[in-house]
Amino acid sequence: MFPYIWVDEYGYIAYILGMKTTIDISDSILLKAKQLAREQNVTLRSFVEEGLRKVIEERSARGPCQVRPVTFRGEGFSPEFQGATWARIRDAAYEGRGA
Repeated sequence: MFPYIWVDEYGYIAYILGMKTTIDISDSILLKAKQLAREQNVTLRSFVEEGLRKVIEERSARGPCQVRPVTFRGEGFSPEFQGATWARIRDAAYEGRGA
């Protein structure tokens, strides 16, 4: 995966050893993370990476989400909607709701 090799339009070659990104974190979580990282004498970066690794490992072990189909007893669409387009059904669902 690493390092990446980047070549610009002028032939300049750069070796990229990591990737930078920006994430939004709530102030309260960021302050707690910074304080704990400082107390444990580690960088915030290593703290965040460790947390992401744990979440990725945990969620990867779960496997895919199982969704059960939802079914209803009945005779299908009411007569006014039999053969109707989705747009017609949607419009009826939102009728009188300002949409």
